[in-house]
Amino acid sequence: MFWLERSGTTGFGKVAARIASRNTGPYHQRAWLADLTPKGFIAATAEVSHPDLKLGAHVFIGDRVIVTGADDGGSIKLDDRVCLYGETFLDTGSGGFIHIGEHTHVQTGCHFHSHIHGIHIGRKVEIAPRCAFYNYDHGIAPGIPIMEQPLKSKGSIFIGDGAWLGHGVTVLQNVTIGAGAVIAAGAVVVHDIPENAIAAGVPARVVGHRAASSEAPAENKITPINTTAAAIRKIQS
Repeated sequence: MFWLERSGTTGFGKVAARIASRNTGPYHQRAWLADLTPKGFIAATAEVSHPDLKLGAHVFIGDRVIVTGADDGGSIKLDDRVCLYGETFLDTGSGGFIHIGEHTHVQTGCHFHSHIHGIHIGRKVEIAPRCAFYNYDHGIAPGIPIMEQPLKSKGSIFIGDGAWLGHGVTVLQNVTIGAGAVIAAGAVVVHDIPENAIAAGVPARVVGHRAASSEAPAENKITPINTTAAAIRKIQS
């Protein structure tokens, strides 16, 4: 506890974090350190340099996580017991902001890029490795190099409480994924997904629903639905 209480993001704090985590395993085997003190734990190899970072109690930030942002960006807020595992990247700029709700777990290699509008992640959301969240586009007008064109955004990203995103899911601007929804690995979400829906594909389409039953708990039962284009449009309207 001596070294854990003195751990931090620069200088001596990084040395203390390295000593505090000595003899612990990698990845999930290190997350318990954040439970020992309300200040949580930030790995010595993490790079945290955001100008407006707000951390709740017992937050875990793992190895080689990067948390950064431009001066004109909004805040990054991590509520109580959020876990960001290795090599995750969070970035805000030009008015963007990120809010991740309590008890949400973000696995390795995920990217959150927020400009102009926000990224809102609910409570107890499970985000598998290599997921990506982008709430903006570059302009693509002809005759001008893309890197010289302004960013644009149609709106924020919202992920409801208790949702689960599989490996490599990409979520783009102006999308809401409802509470309890499940997004299959590799899906690209460009339209809203209803609560408790199961969606898959590129672009993601609703292929089923989680449904309560007297025979099985909701998380164990899938109800197939009509997956024609007309049916999908009706569900998503």
